[in-house]
Amino acid sequence: MSNTGKPGEGSSDPAGTPEDRKSQSDEAHSAFTPPLGVPYPPVPEEEHPTSEFALPEGLRPETPTEQEGSAFTPPAGTTGQTGQTGSTTAGFAFTPPHGIPIVSLTKEVPWQDRMRTMLRMPIGERPVPERVERTDESGPAVPRVLDLTLRIGEILLAGGEGAEDVEAAMFGVAHAYGLERVEPTVTFTLLSISYQPSLVDDPVTASRTVRRRGVDYNRLSAVFRLVDDITSEGITLEEAYRGLAEIRRNRHPYPSWGLTLASGLLSGGASMLVGGGLLVFIAAAVGSMLGDRLAWLASGRGLPEFYQFVVAAMPPAAMGVAFGLLHANVQASAVITGGLFALIPGRALVAGVQDGLTGYYITAAARLLEVGYLIVGIVVGVLSVLYIGLQLNPGLQRLNPEQALAAYNEPLVQIGASMLLALAFCVLLQQERHTVAFATLNGGVAWVVYGALDNVAGLNAVPATAIAAGLVGLFGQLLSRYRYASALPYVTAAIGPLLPGSATYFGLLNFAQGNLLDGISSLIKAVSLALAIAVGVNLGSEVARLFLRAPGVEVAGGRRAAKRTRGF
Repeated sequence: MSNTGKPGEGSSDPAGTPEDRKSQSDEAHSAFTPPLGVPYPPVPEEEHPTSEFALPEGLRPETPTEQEGSAFTPPAGTTGQTGQTGSTTAGFAFTPPHGIPIVSLTKEVPWQDRMRTMLRMPIGERPVPERVERTDESGPAVPRVLDLTLRIGEILLAGGEGAEDVEAAMFGVAHAYGLERVEPTVTFTLLSISYQPSLVDDPVTASRTVRRRGVDYNRLSAVFRLVDDITSEGITLEEAYRGLAEIRRNRHPYPSWGLTLASGLLSGGASMLVGGGLLVFIAAAVGSMLGDRLAWLASGRGLPEFYQFVVAAMPPAAMGVAFGLLHANVQASAVITGGLFALIPGRALVAGVQDGLTGYYITAAARLLEVGYLIVGIVVGVLSVLYIGLQLNPGLQRLNPEQALAAYNEPLVQIGASMLLALAFCVLLQQERHTVAFATLNGGVAWVVYGALDNVAGLNAVPATAIAAGLVGLFGQLLSRYRYASALPYVTAAIGPLLPGSATYFGLLNFAQGNLLDGISSLIKAVSLALAIAVGVNLGSEVARLFLRAPGVEVAGGRRAAKRTRGF
């Protein structure tokens, strides 16, 4: 039966209205349109479907963590570069496990300690140091600051300063002129420094090669004062350049003939330490002065330092062999031993061992290799003369080691000789005159301690030498802190009486006589004594820093060590 109702009233016409027909026509073209008779799915509440990583209903999201700031931004509660207390607007920095150290760059403590403390920190833990406010907002040019830093480091490294102290000086100069993110690097012959303005800028790197080395502690002390003025007084870059130029123009405090005379006094004093009399003193002094003049002549001809040591070692040995051949009533072995004291490179040995103990292994290896070459030069020079002397007279009794090893214990004479030896070393090192008295007294104290431990207490020579050298390093470090200067002028000359001249001579003589085992044993003893001196000096310096409060630094984990690794 057909439907006879009116259109729109219960009509079942599938075509429907025109609008319905148009809608059905559009939906028919979509592959996702449900067929007729199937209801549409419910419309989701959100426009986009939820992610599979979205939190389920009923769980609250975690509190967002604070955003990490730059490693160079001072943390909240500390004083930054501008002197304002950190806040939420200044950003937060990563806090290391031991806390953020507070570094003060005021002149309350020596700059060496301030910069060494900063240098031993990882880069991410170094805070921004406080600096003197400057009126010039632009600041000095970066290349000029890097050039000044390298020139200062060059003088220090060429003068024999340790690698860590050189890096500390370069670090302090760069920081004083506003270069915060700097990394100085020191090797035996190359200095380099890298500055990165920010974490997204390209770094600026400069380097300088150290081609000539000279011993001039007067210039070294002047550079230390200049660095102190830069880091503490805030002198301008132009003033720093003028001060550096004045240091370079300064002449040596002692003339060349004074250095030659000091070399003779040094050998004469060393000969008296091992039992020599007045005639031995004169013979050792004359031989050493001749060797010094020959070394100057070789240096003027451009010969390498190895050959300079070879020719410098021959005259003292020849003087001793001559007295032995003439059967004079002279202890010839003391003459040769005194000449060796003036040649043993104790300064380079101490610096090499110190670099190794503080973690600068490349520089330490290079310094010790240099020491090895110089000692080989001494061995060649002395052995050549001893071999000729033994060929002329195989029975030289005056060169007999057993005779020279006879116990000699004259405290007053030996104390005076040790102080004379240290005084002569001060002149050879071109020290400032106001440091000579302290270094001479330090050398006398070192010999008193060694003599008391060796002759009175019966302690072995190696630990006795180490203890005496440790006191030398301790007193030298204390004096340098009091004077705001380098410790080398107070230490290097003072270890002169402790140098293993006798053991070195006995080893060389045994080699010349064909006693290889005895010669090796004596040289091993000499090496042990030399290492005891170097380690003792470094240990004394570290003890001085250990018991004195770290300057301006408060670290929860205690004082940082110099070693950068832990063996793994």
